Amino acid sequence: MKIGKDAVVGVNYELTVEGQKIDASGDAPLTYLHGHNMMIPGFESRLEGLTAGEKYDFEVPSKEGYGDFNENAIAELDKAIFLVDGTMSTEVFEGAQLQLTNQDGQPMVGVVKAIGEDKVTMDFNHQLAGKDLHFTGSVAEVREATAEEIEHGHVHGPGGHNH
Repeated sequence: MKIGKDAVVGVNYELTVEGQKIDASGDAPLTYLHGHNMMIPGFESRLEGLTAGEKYDFEVPSKEGYGDFNENAIAELDKAIFLVDGTMSTEVFEGAQLQLTNQDGQPMVGVVKAIGEDKVTMDFNHQLAGKDLHFTGSVAEVREATAEEIEHGHVHGPGGHNH
């Protein structure tokens, strides 16, 4: 069976960015439901049509990965929101990744870039925004998704989600 929409796909992979290993599948393949926006678009499109046992080696440009770096996603926030009992939280330091909530109650993950006198500079870009991604690996498994998996939008059973 070839990888296409509604296929359950298991892949072994290694991701490198600018020659540095960033992530890998490890001992067990990453399993996902193809064509349901579970993976970045460029990754899915390049796996389309492959079968179990095939190896791959491809680049995903930033536009098809985590998008371009957005200067507007850098914000200076009032330092007061990070104070606990009048003192800066120990979780806030340069390089710290923090989950905050926006004015609509939606969670946002950002990285502390700088701590100033009155402001904390946060970068809410994905850490791989603006980066081209290099994937190598192999297709471990391809099978048809069950009707329930398609309805739920994710894989059930080994390598996937169990209810």
